[in-house]
Amino acid sequence: MSNSTFDKILTTLSTLGPIGKLPAPGTMGSIAAVVTGIWINLQFGLVALVIATVIVVAIGFPMANAHYRVTGQKDAGEVIIDEVGGQWLAMLPIPVAPALTKEYLIWVVVAFALFRLFDIWKPGPIRQAEKLQPYATGVMADDIIAGALAGAVIMVSTPLFGITAY
Repeated sequence: MSNSTFDKILTTLSTLGPIGKLPAPGTMGSIAAVVTGIWINLQFGLVALVIATVIVVAIGFPMANAHYRVTGQKDAGEVIIDEVGGQWLAMLPIPVAPALTKEYLIWVVVAFALFRLFDIWKPGPIRQAEKLQPYATGVMADDIIAGALAGAVIMVSTPLFGITAY
């Protein structure tokens, strides 16, 4: 087990501090991701959310590995940085809104529900991704695929409802 200060910092970040210790940490992490994702999108735009998503996914791998080195726990529920990356991926296809409109919030709730559904249910490719090694690969990959699938459903759904922007 690692006692390095850097690994301990990454471990704390991987759990979003105390949020990963709450009951239902995956759901709590997704809620935190939704709130911050809305803020990033409305304050800085979609490109900023794309950049933030790429950064979180990229740093999620070393964070999850550090958590394993510090705690020895594989796929610990308290590691929720993967939820942030997956949830933000699910939110990317939501049509851009200039403000916090009812329509925008409805799609955010849909993105949240779809991501949580895929993350918990783990159909086919998500379950396979969860088994990938080394440790952090499976932790991150299943949520990335769950987020991508949720986002794909939104991409297909919004035009069906005649929605391209708000």
